[in-house]
Amino acid sequence: MPWNEPGRGGGNGGGRDPWKGGDGQQPPDLDEVFANVQRRLKKIIGGGSGGGSGGSGSGSGGSIAGIVLLVAVLALIWVVWNSVHIVDESERGVVLRFGEYNRTLTPGFNVTWPNPIEQVEKVNVSEVRSLENRARMLTGDENLIELSFAVQYRVVEPEKFLFNVQMPEGSLAHAADSSLREIIGTNNMDFILEIGRGQIALDAQELLVEIIERYDPGIEITSFNLQEVRPPSQVRSAFDDVVRAREDQIRFANEAQAYANQEVPEARGRAARILEEAQAYRDERIAQATGESDRFIAIYEEYARAPEVTRQRLYLETLEEVYGRSAKVLMDISDSNQMIYLPLDKIRDGSPALRAPAPLMSPQEQQRASQTEPRAGRGREGR
Repeated sequence: MPWNEPGRGGGNGGGRDPWKGGDGQQPPDLDEVFANVQRRLKKIIGGGSGGGSGGSGSGSGGSIAGIVLLVAVLALIWVVWNSVHIVDESERGVVLRFGEYNRTLTPGFNVTWPNPIEQVEKVNVSEVRSLENRARMLTGDENLIELSFAVQYRVVEPEKFLFNVQMPEGSLAHAADSSLREIIGTNNMDFILEIGRGQIALDAQELLVEIIERYDPGIEITSFNLQEVRPPSQVRSAFDDVVRAREDQIRFANEAQAYANQEVPEARGRAARILEEAQAYRDERIAQATGESDRFIAIYEEYARAPEVTRQRLYLETLEEVYGRSAKVLMDISDSNQMIYLPLDKIRDGSPALRAPAPLMSPQEQQRASQTEPRAGRGREGR
């Protein structure tokens, strides 16, 4: 059953709508609220409404004064809002007076004429901005190459950045592309892909700085980086094989150089040792020859004074030298045909005595020889 249905509730509150006030009235109308506010403002501005004709005249004069005062306050607020500027440390304020550059504001609190007399445009001079681009270019050996590059720069003169060039970022992009194309067109593809990336970036940055100085856009180039350099996708696998082969070649060359650095000093050391040994052998042979010649001269002088004595001494020394190098065997056959072997050289060297060899004749042959030997002796004596 709805709240406003007749007969609901009971007692004194029967038949009242709960959404109304305590006395059963409707909520206030919004139009009426705005009308009341407007009337109060008019009273404040106009000083209130008087009665009669005199009161209406004084009320109109007070309304005009209040309007003027309100306009003055609003104008003062607007002037302060447009004249006071706070510039951050990383920014510079470019002041335009009637659309023409007038001065540059430094960081801090600054005051200018209000708009439209003077306008202020703030430019960030500490931020390092970046410009990236990707392009396909032709190398010096007429090969296509794909590359991407990034240029980093910052604004150093905000007034030139705003007014010398209409589109400074676009002009910088075109200048960077032009400078890189010129450098790429003067180098071969192998150099660009392998070891020339850093040098190409430096050359392109130098050329870009020269081009930018002609436009004078008030910017400074901080870096020029080649992010990616590669051949076209259609021939990329073949170029990758070539690059790997060149890397292997460089690696083998480095290994060979390392081996040479290890072996060459050793070979030089061996050569120096051989030369020193040869020099020592040469000095030894010269000294030996000199000594022998001096000895021969001394012997000759002695021979000249006593030839017979010197000859006998040389003969004995020669026999001593010859027999000193040969083995000696003593034989005694005066009483028998047995040979006694006496190894004097082994005894002198400290070697154990060797067993005597077997007799050359058997006992029967020795007996026959002993019987015939006296007759032979008598025959010789008779002769």
